[in-house]
Amino acid sequence: MNDNIQVSIICNAYNHELYIREALDSFVMQKTNFAFEVLIHDDASTDNTAAIIREYEEKYPAIIKPIYQAVNQYSQNVDIICLFQLPRVSGKYVAMCEGDDYWTDPLKLQKQFDALEAHPEVDMCAHAADQIDATNKELLSIISPRDKMDIIPVEEVIMGEGGFVATNSLMYRAELNKVIPEFRKNFMFDYSYQIDGSLRGGMLFLPDRMAAYRFMSVGSWSLKRTKSKEFRAELLEQKQRMLRELNEYTGGKYNDTISFRMLQNEFEHHYAESDFKMAFDKQYRPIYMKNGFKGYIKLKLKSVFPFLNGITARLKRKKR
Repeated sequence: MNDNIQVSIICNAYNHELYIREALDSFVMQKTNFAFEVLIHDDASTDNTAAIIREYEEKYPAIIKPIYQAVNQYSQNVDIICLFQLPRVSGKYVAMCEGDDYWTDPLKLQKQFDALEAHPEVDMCAHAADQIDATNKELLSIISPRDKMDIIPVEEVIMGEGGFVATNSLMYRAELNKVIPEFRKNFMFDYSYQIDGSLRGGMLFLPDRMAAYRFMSVGSWSLKRTKSKEFRAELLEQKQRMLRELNEYTGGKYNDTISFRMLQNEFEHHYAESDFKMAFDKQYRPIYMKNGFKGYIKLKLKSVFPFLNGITARLKRKKR
């Protein structure tokens, strides 16, 4: 190990006492030939999250570098990443993992570091991950757009939206943070990070399953999106605005892809809200017909018989 930190891990935590030990354990178990740091931010948790982080800070003072907020910053509309986390980054690369997720491979950081060192033409690396049930850790799906190592073009990343790869699978060059484009600054979610990190040379993808993403964990973004119609509507508007800003930032280079993605966002929103009359309006025909007539019939059947969605999900899990 040398003293020159090569990777900075950004971890944001809030009321994650059920999960934070597993996240921190997955960080400190990493086996690398370089130094790394964990920049963890506790946003004034009201449970034992901060106390647990302090345990690890005392045990691993050279690695665990926390900020403990006295007042919740998220509720004040403060950009936690830009204001508190990015200025502390000292590594050549940045890895991401929320406090309710964790990594499963002790060689994760080393593998991604080596991959990015070997591919100077790209700025971001992602890998396969498990999506698990937050309550019982049941495997729900495998998040993996490829089954082999590949460089994925930015057009596919734009079309893939935020769930294209898992947030805690991302590692990117810290240089990306020197000048943050407006489209990323105004939509600080993993989707804009994925796009920004793919603009120069695509996204480097590793097929190794090295992380677990908890679906519907307590207080999570995924749970909030499921429960709040207003949150979903606001998120759609933010996403569409981000894509318009991206189109302007790239000078219309990806206009066709962005326009199609925006149309698909609208369709998916109407469909998820059970507004099927609007979802199957003729303006969305390119979306609901993109998988052919069979795909269209499948969507129609699921709109009439919504229980089919649950059956399909269970069948997919049995196949795994």
